[in-house]
Amino acid sequence: MNRSMISFDRHRLKNGLRVVVHRDQTTPMAAVNVLYDVGARDEHPDRTGFAHLFEHLMFEGSANIPRFDYALQLAGGENNAFTTNDITNYYLNLPARNLETAFWLESDRMTGLDFSDKILDTQKNVVTEEFRQSYLNQPYGDAWLLLRQLAYSVHPYRWATIGREVAHIRDASLDEVKRFFSMYYQPANAILSVAGNVEADKVFALAEKWFGDILPGKVLQRQLPAEPAQQSEKRLTVNRDVPQHQIFMAFHMCARSHKDFHAADLISDILSNGESARLPERLLYDRKVFSEVNAYITGNIDPGLFVITGKPHHGTDPAGAEDMLCKEAADLTINRVLGKELQKVKNRVEAARTFSDSNVMAKAMNLAYYELQGDAALYNEQTAVYDRVTAEEIKQVACSIFRRENMSVLHYGNSGT
Repeated sequence: MNRSMISFDRHRLKNGLRVVVHRDQTTPMAAVNVLYDVGARDEHPDRTGFAHLFEHLMFEGSANIPRFDYALQLAGGENNAFTTNDITNYYLNLPARNLETAFWLESDRMTGLDFSDKILDTQKNVVTEEFRQSYLNQPYGDAWLLLRQLAYSVHPYRWATIGREVAHIRDASLDEVKRFFSMYYQPANAILSVAGNVEADKVFALAEKWFGDILPGKVLQRQLPAEPAQQSEKRLTVNRDVPQHQIFMAFHMCARSHKDFHAADLISDILSNGESARLPERLLYDRKVFSEVNAYITGNIDPGLFVITGKPHHGTDPAGAEDMLCKEAADLTINRVLGKELQKVKNRVEAARTFSDSNVMAKAMNLAYYELQGDAALYNEQTAVYDRVTAEEIKQVACSIFRRENMSVLHYGNSGT
């Protein structure tokens, strides 16, 4: 394979902030990414949804900059953020000549976030309404809430980023929110990455200027409960007012850093990446049993889930449809995947990497994420690691994942579907 390499420079401030810089002279823009090492897994079981709440609060401005978006727009920039079970990520694009504006804004909200009962109440209302509209009042909206609780018994992946229940955010106090912020949103728990038409020395100088005097905070040592190996198949059936029955099958799999992770990822592509993948080709177009099928991995930092889903056509027996999904997964445990099929999914991986490398924001995000994993250079190794996966490894990993006692099944529908 013809692999591109992303060059970068690194620097760590005395307060622990890690800075990663990639220079791309083909664009006049710069992408700035601030990754905080905090996600839903870091929340207390009785106060979930806080990381996602801060995704909203961080855009409310500070005592110094009451209108974050407006200040950025004046510099020709735009921004957004996302929260997962593992991280909270803030990112923005702006002309490279205005890079210092980004450092001013990001450093200010790391230190001077405007906490008040009024702002907190506003964002609590926004988040609780999002919970109701997206998860409780939408068809299939609570499926993942149910599936997580079914699959996990002790690990905090058992709740989604939105939280376990509306009351956790609704009843959160200002003091609780302030404590959460001071614990996680500090330099020693963050990675700043910049990609674009920038020079590393200038970026490091700006980092020292705007972040260097921020107190580091404590270096956190996680002690999350490890999920015990699942010993028996789990099942749940719920009746909802939905147009079509849907089957969710979740299998426990390894963590992102595990040697088997890339093989598991390729297995999900073999099953469902593209119309010629096994599930769509065999169950949608050939046998015409399902109207929708999918397979994917959660890709978590801690051991995650391999998920297979399908919506059988009306009149199809859900139990029989589930059995067909199981047989397709089991086939990978019995028969070796052919070289041509394996190479096809590897080619898709390389194509996705090439496309990603054409986007400065994607490069900034990826460098920050792999730096969190231990070394930003890991990003440059990914295509080669996928390329080394063999057909025998695919079979071995499939055998480790697709076991009945490792499976949690959610049937989501109503008596009419």
